[in-house]
Amino acid sequence: MATEAKAPTEAKAPAAADGRAWRLEGETGSMAPKSALDVLVALNDKVVSGQLAEYEPVPLGLTPLDKTIGGGIRPGELLLIGGAQGTGKTTMALQMARNVAASGQASVLYICFEHDEPYLLNRLIALESALAHLPQKTGAIKIQDVRKEILGTWSADGTEAPNLANNPRLRPSLDRIARYGQNLFLLRGSATASTIDNMRKLVQQYRELAGDRRLMVIVDYLQKVPQIPEPDTETEKVTYVVNGLKDIALSEGVPLIAIVAADKEGLKASRLRNFHLRGSSAINYEADIILILNEKYQIVAKVNIEFNPYQAQRFRDWVILSVEKNRGGQDNVDLEFEKHFEYSCFDPNGRTVQEKLIEERLYND
Repeated sequence: MATEAKAPTEAKAPAAADGRAWRLEGETGSMAPKSALDVLVALNDKVVSGQLAEYEPVPLGLTPLDKTIGGGIRPGELLLIGGAQGTGKTTMALQMARNVAASGQASVLYICFEHDEPYLLNRLIALESALAHLPQKTGAIKIQDVRKEILGTWSADGTEAPNLANNPRLRPSLDRIARYGQNLFLLRGSATASTIDNMRKLVQQYRELAGDRRLMVIVDYLQKVPQIPEPDTETEKVTYVVNGLKDIALSEGVPLIAIVAADKEGLKASRLRNFHLRGSSAINYEADIILILNEKYQIVAKVNIEFNPYQAQRFRDWVILSVEKNRGGQDNVDLEFEKHFEYSCFDPNGRTVQEKLIEERLYND
């Protein structure tokens, strides 16, 4: 008669004669190896209690990307977004932050070294006004018009006191932001305060305040994260920072996204690739997922446009998002998203690229 397999209920770590467990207490920390059976028992306990958040991906709200990376980004993973200036790195990262917060699956901490919180809010207002109406964009507010509407609200004649909620053009976006705003935290990065250690402490404080609610962290951008004292070379600094971000993701159990700048060679290249990211080879080793943005018009093979100038102009409206590295699934995948940068957003319903692209990888690897 076959016997039913049972989940392990007890495991014993190696111990000394006096019963002490295998553990090293050092000056810089402790180390305690776990047997595979210990890990299996802990996993079974999580299954029994239903505490499986670390196995559940957090969707980023960009449909084809989520499908490619296995449903989203998971706790402990480091995702990097690279690209030249103007390709939409901040636009994409902020839209991801908005999507995650709006889904209710996690809170988001967006640390931005290039823009302050009110500026990011202005972009969110423009984004919300467009996402509600894509692809027509009827009634959407361009970024530069958001400021005008805010100033107009203050100077408008009327008996009521000035209030943004009274502005008919802003109100729909403000209502949508209000639904998820408590889940999206904006923080201007500081050249002195926003260190790796302080980011870790912020995440730990969030745990104390929010309990089991999940958190995703976005850093915009990696090369701006300070190391004090400043190292002699950027390579040293970037190695330290990317290792630190990966360690925060793993030790604190948070999914972490960081924008990465391109190096000089990448800015000159016909097509930017993962090896063009600025600072250190550690970027490519530590990341679990690497996404690279390129303008479609710049990297589509010319055979696609030489006989159709109208098609060439249409390519200018699209950005190619290449999944260059993906530890959990398929890589070397080229996706495309229509850009609406005047409204600080992409159309989330992207698609796989159909046209042939130039392939500099063949010559540079």
